[in-house]
Amino acid sequence: MAVKNEVKKQLEIIKRGVAELVPENELVEKLKKSVKTGQPLHIKLGLDPTAPDIHLGHTVVLQKLRQFQELGHNVTIILGDYTARIGDPTGKSETRKQLSEEDVRANAATYQDQIFKILDKSRTKVVFNSQWLAPLTFADVIGLAAKYTVARMLERDDFNKRFHSELPISIHEFFYPLMQGYDSVALKADVELGGTDQKFNLLMGRHLQKEYGQEPQVALMLPILEGLDGVQKMSKSLGNYIGITEAPREMYGKTMSIADELMIRYFELVTPVEMDEISRIRTGLEDGALHPRDVKMRLAREIVTIYHGEEAAAKAEEEFKNIFQKKELPDEVPDYVLDSSELEDGLIWLPKLLSLAGLVSGTSEGKRMVKQGAVRINDERVNDPDLRFMPEDGSIIKAGKRKFARIVIK
Repeated sequence: MAVKNEVKKQLEIIKRGVAELVPENELVEKLKKSVKTGQPLHIKLGLDPTAPDIHLGHTVVLQKLRQFQELGHNVTIILGDYTARIGDPTGKSETRKQLSEEDVRANAATYQDQIFKILDKSRTKVVFNSQWLAPLTFADVIGLAAKYTVARMLERDDFNKRFHSELPISIHEFFYPLMQGYDSVALKADVELGGTDQKFNLLMGRHLQKEYGQEPQVALMLPILEGLDGVQKMSKSLGNYIGITEAPREMYGKTMSIADELMIRYFELVTPVEMDEISRIRTGLEDGALHPRDVKMRLAREIVTIYHGEEAAAKAEEEFKNIFQKKELPDEVPDYVLDSSELEDGLIWLPKLLSLAGLVSGTSEGKRMVKQGAVRINDERVNDPDLRFMPEDGSIIKAGKRKFARIVIK
């Protein structure tokens, strides 16, 4: 009975927020064996260090790994220095550019700095898959390729679409799922985690483990987190992301901008708040006992606390209240030193000033924000994108909801 209860407890935690578990009955058996023998399960996550900055979307799977660690299981992070040289073709309509070894190593170093904001470093093993992939001979590679057919490979959605659209598929791209699957063989993984878009690759690991005479891993898939727009998946390229290294004020403010209907999903996928409490929050929102603004502030505080601590979260919340509820300035407004050489007859084009001060990415964005009425000078709204004006020393420029600059004339 004790074993049954422990397995039930662990399974409840493991299944939190999970999109798909293949197959659940095998995970139950693995957990039973683990509880009876006291041997932890080997949990695997592969990361290709192709982009060095981690955002909340990436942390969905990292939070799940942390839960496995807290249940006493072993976690191995595979930094795919070999697979990154191919680039995961998942969801891609064209062959991806291969990264240099120098790029891979630099990105891998940044990844390691960031993942331990979530994972317990003392209970995490980090390895590079070149450790077992580099020694393979050409005969070994042919043997690996022989364990899967081209017909099965073309069942994969992205390959299938490209094939029928007569778009090129390079032979080396077929090796990506084979290599990721072989990682599971090398580690004798019990469970592999990934997003729902990684299902083909995770199931490849099961297939190859069977081919090599191992007990197949369980594939655990997490949902793809929507970004700040509430539609597209969180992505730095789409600008709808919350980076885990962003300043507390920025992180808090961005969280406050998410759609109300996403709050519960964020609580479940990217915070450690217990499910019972999340259920109470959901009920409170539905029956009107809780105001969505207050719930979102709680969510923002939880997220900032994870990456910056309680004190920083409290300060970010106070600044948010000052700016948006009391209409005050944040505690720290960065200075922008404006060189007089940037002026023409003592005047400067407003979108240019916004760009120079780092409040927008360029003059095009500056013009757009001015047209939208999102720019203020000394708390006065400006709507003319062609405005040329004489800046005054100490003037406060505000762009959007969270970006400020104090003009210092040099």
